[in-house]
Amino acid sequence: MLAFKPVTQSDGGALRRYYKDCNYGLCEYSAGTKFLWRTVLNPSWSEAHGCLIVRNKIENQYVFDYPVPGPEGDVEAALTSIESYCMEEGIPLVISVVPESEAPVLLSRYPYARVSNIRTWRDYIYHAGDLQEFSGSKYSGQRNHINKFRKNTPNAEFRPLKEENLPQIEAFLEEFGKEFTKTDYSATRELALAKKMLRLVKKPWFLAGGMFDGEKLIALSLAEKCGHTLIIHLEKALYSYEGVYPTLVQAFARYYGNGITCINREDDAADRGLRISKLQYGPAKLAPKYRFEPQNELLCHVREIPTLQTKRLTLSALTEDDVAEYNALVLDSERNRFWGYDDLAGLDGPVKPDSFLKIARQDFCKCAAVNFAVRLDGKCIGEAVLYRFNYRGDAELGCRIAKQYSGNGYGTEAFAAAAEWALYKVHLTRLVAKCYKENIASFKMLSSCMKKSGEDETFFYFEKLV
Repeated sequence: MLAFKPVTQSDGGALRRYYKDCNYGLCEYSAGTKFLWRTVLNPSWSEAHGCLIVRNKIENQYVFDYPVPGPEGDVEAALTSIESYCMEEGIPLVISVVPESEAPVLLSRYPYARVSNIRTWRDYIYHAGDLQEFSGSKYSGQRNHINKFRKNTPNAEFRPLKEENLPQIEAFLEEFGKEFTKTDYSATRELALAKKMLRLVKKPWFLAGGMFDGEKLIALSLAEKCGHTLIIHLEKALYSYEGVYPTLVQAFARYYGNGITCINREDDAADRGLRISKLQYGPAKLAPKYRFEPQNELLCHVREIPTLQTKRLTLSALTEDDVAEYNALVLDSERNRFWGYDDLAGLDGPVKPDSFLKIARQDFCKCAAVNFAVRLDGKCIGEAVLYRFNYRGDAELGCRIAKQYSGNGYGTEAFAAAAEWALYKVHLTRLVAKCYKENIASFKMLSSCMKKSGEDETFFYFEKLV
């Protein structure tokens, strides 16, 4: 089970172990974005299978970044860990800001998924050489602005910014705040976060630099190298110095552009002015960020619990008339020692007559499970449960029969009917089951319906494929 801890500034080194060689090319795959937007993304992180796994909480919903592998990382295993975590926690699986290069992996992994790709999210990606040279007719405007700036500010020069420059950075931010004209919440919040972020220029993984007019700092930028991409987290300049922005962009790209191929100037946050400005710099592409919301087969194919008929039995939805028999089945601790789930522990409060019926119905409404009542001559004598949908066409099936009805093959009959329905009506590709090694009756039942697929110290495992 994954264990997450909130991202703090002290985690920068741990995050950079993965981000420094990450070639996803998107701004979210950087320490700077996690720090700068920490109060918005609420990121927390874990490590599994040689990968960094980040869980964000945005507008009260958990959203996972695509796993970032280290040198020996296993992304497929990391994705499986995320899926298992979501199933155990009972939360939807959402993998967001998926880079274009990895989207085919998820498209083939999840048979059913809602996929979105919002224009506002897309990062502006530029060829490094374009911003370093501004050559060609499409950059004539930038060159004119730079020439005007150089003419009006002949002594201006670019310098890297270090911890000793913090007083100049503070002075710059104070003057920038006076010139800052945007009043919307998003812009003012970004400025406040930027002020906090710029105190981190002392961190070795951040690259900072600015344009100076003498000893006065008039523009600055802070970035981070991730793989072959230079990700620009912050760009600020005094508006009173005409042409300083393109001058800063070019100087920064030249100074810190060694060994990189692309420069990411992040998204435009649907700000009209930012969009116009970033488009004027001639991006090579607007990098998509895909959001995947895998769905299980219940949501797609099952509107209500059907009635299944076998030679002797009927499988159908639990009703209020089944409460007495169902409670007896669930509360038979001796019979359920091999069930593998503590029904009492799953309650939020004390046991009420309809507690277990309500849970079964809630699980179906959440597309988490299908609980069939197994009926003999109309009476509930057991249940078959389809659950643990893993978003990849797999689910688990379990069956239990009341003690007084055991030994008659009812469990095998009910299990086989539920399995047939799951594979050919719910359209699963693989059905799995397990039993404790000492549970001889379950072993015989599963062996008659499924193929043994493995074992460990505790369980025998079985599967049935389409």
